[in-house]
Amino acid sequence: MTSTTDKTTGEITEIVDLAAFLAGHLNGRTAEELSAEFHQLLDAVKSHGKKGEMRITLVVEPPANGVDSAPLPIGVESAVKAPKPTPVKSLYFLDDDGNPVREDPRQMSIEFRPAPSNTTFKDA
Repeated sequence: MTSTTDKTTGEITEIVDLAAFLAGHLNGRTAEELSAEFHQLLDAVKSHGKKGEMRITLVVEPPANGVDSAPLPIGVESAVKAPKPTPVKSLYFLDDDGNPVREDPRQMSIEFRPAPSNTTFKDA
């Protein structure tokens, strides 16, 4: 715990450390899940050479029915934006109708035929 001093009253209060709160939330399950997501993000950044992002959001709801002594529901949410591989592209040409085609429509086509095969060999 850390302490802080109220500037108007001079009163010293103890405040919970955020890292300690996250470590203990849901008996440590939240910290384990966040750690796993973080390591997946690190692997994706290393693999793809692009930046990624992880956001951790604490959601605090008011007490039920506005009762001061009622417990506060606190949730921890995370969102990971891991980089993805760059999709492989292929080259196309546009024909006269604007449709993508694999062969250049302006290029003359050459008819290929197989070369004759020779099964006899000359000795040198």
